Amino acid sequence: MKRRDFINHVLLVSGGLLVSTRSVLGLSIPAKTSIKGTVKASGKGVANVVVSDGFSVVKTDRKGRYEIPYHEQASLVFVSVPAGHAIPHENGIARFYHTIAGKQRYDFELTPLQQDDSNHKFIVWADPQVKNEEDVRQMLTQSAPDVQQLVQSFGPEALVHGITVGDIVWDEHHLFASYDKAVAATGVPFFQALGNHDMDYNKGGDDASDDTFQKLYGPTHYSFNRGKVHYVVLDDVRYLGKDRNYDGHLSEQQLAWLKKDLAFVPKDHLVVIGLHIPVHNGVANNQELYDILEDRKVHIMSGHTHYNLNVIKGNVYEHVHGTLCGAWWTGPVCGDGTPRGYGVYEVKGTELSWYYKSTGHPKEHQLSVYIDDSQDEKRLIANVWNWDPEWKVEWWTDGTYAGTLKNAPGFDPLAYSLYLGKELPKKRGFAEPKETEHIFATAVSPEIKSIKVVATDRFGNKYESTASVA
Repeated sequence: MKRRDFINHVLLVSGGLLVSTRSVLGLSIPAKTSIKGTVKASGKGVANVVVSDGFSVVKTDRKGRYEIPYHEQASLVFVSVPAGHAIPHENGIARFYHTIAGKQRYDFELTPLQQDDSNHKFIVWADPQVKNEEDVRQMLTQSAPDVQQLVQSFGPEALVHGITVGDIVWDEHHLFASYDKAVAATGVPFFQALGNHDMDYNKGGDDASDDTFQKLYGPTHYSFNRGKVHYVVLDDVRYLGKDRNYDGHLSEQQLAWLKKDLAFVPKDHLVVIGLHIPVHNGVANNQELYDILEDRKVHIMSGHTHYNLNVIKGNVYEHVHGTLCGAWWTGPVCGDGTPRGYGVYEVKGTELSWYYKSTGHPKEHQLSVYIDDSQDEKRLIANVWNWDPEWKVEWWTDGTYAGTLKNAPGFDPLAYSLYLGKELPKKRGFAEPKETEHIFATAVSPEIKSIKVVATDRFGNKYESTASVA
């Protein structure tokens, strides 16, 4: 008999419990057949709260008690924070989990909210991706204060949380602490998703690559609730075991867990999923996810690309976010001309509305307008970075309505001038302009003096920008 098989057949005399191999070998995993505990609020057990170890998913009983079958690969146990309760956090970093280490019992204490959370807001940060102290300085002095000011404008009673969808840092793990400072400065609790630059390299396979992240931020897949919205965070970055080699993939373990998790969620609730690599074109087994979600109303929040894009596939609306760092902290815009910034979302029941918030600009800053005279004729170029097919983009010349502008995929003039070529930008020359579909363009008659462009989003909000032709 192999040593592992022998150990797995050793029984404890006092009760006949099977001893885990890892426990016998001296690791801090309990020699038990289950993990159990209670979920309480104000000293009383809370019924029907979902608790998971990333493999099994269970609900608490009427006294708030739960029990999960022991799984030798489980390292964390976490609660899916129920609606009507505050998000537990430590200086803004969500803390909804316990590390499984040397004991069987893990209890959770929740705090009831004093208001209905059916209406609330959340923000999405994509790719803070700080590499050095200069990047950190910009994050702390520009990005964090911008969010703080926005949150204060919502009023003291507003319920707001944040989700960072990966690439918190740029391989420099000591800078996670600087990100934590930025989160604390915003004044709202943040949940985190794992990005490819947040992983541990060359320590083993995909499972080992999550070690540092899990020590700092907990599980890489989990869920929580606010009002009638069920939030899910997934890990779609699969480390391939060497240097920075990875691909977009959702493990079978996660997909199996997600099915169990969603079984406890009413079909009429909105599902919001946060992850790093865009699902629509970056995740090889995306159809498996779409199949699980086919009878749900779903919004996916992703990043990774350093450009802004909205993709609608049936019942799934994916928001690919422009980044907090823009083009790696080198200029004011991403490669597609989207300003540095983040997504802002408002929930009313199961309805979701949103806009893109440019760092350092008011909400109304939703498009850029340029007059291009680099060729034989002058051309109007408008970049409406959060455009989707429900938007309408119109223009006026010298105060006279000129019609609807059509999509003309191309480059943003500012991004083109800042980033084109190996020598630009000087700080990080690999940043390049990115052709995008949210460009609108048309020829402009030479006698025209001024132009106004008005973009109307899918919610009826109108945003405008003007340019002088002369």
